Amino acid sequence: MNKDLLLSLVGKMVKVDRGGPESRIGKLLGVENDHFALLTEQDGVIYYLTHHIKSLTENSRKGIHFKEGEITEEATCLTAKDFATLLDGLKYRWVKINRGGKESIEGVLDDINEDYVTVISNEEVIRISMFHIRNIGYEIKKKKSNDEDENNKEGGKKDEKSK
Repeated sequence: MNKDLLLSLVGKMVKVDRGGPESRIGKLLGVENDHFALLTEQDGVIYYLTHHIKSLTENSRKGIHFKEGEITEEATCLTAKDFATLLDGLKYRWVKINRGGKESIEGVLDDINEDYVTVISNEEVIRISMFHIRNIGYEIKKKKSNDEDENNKEGGKKDEKSK
């Protein structure tokens, strides 16, 4: 993807790719030389490598929307000059590499070098080729509101009474 094109879409809602497990809808937060950041409703901030992107869709008539809610308050967009530097900033965090399909992996990002990254997942040490990383995100916990906490407590009490 062309960096100038991506820069013109910063702050707008876009759909990355047309479908499939890597496709997401979100707000384009920032663009660097080889990657960009997308704020999504389900996954928080995802960093996509631009050379893997097949298409970007912007619906100029109806627009593309999602509920930004609490996640925008907590979401921070890491900035780095390139993808390898970004990965260094994610070291020792719980990450999800590639969104879906057989190549999706979750775990703690342990080591980064120019050829591969090492992820610790359960009792496995997994090495993933840098070339095959399409995107990466790190976990952002959503805070429950007081209303949700109270509803959960009340729901638990009702279940106990019905037994």
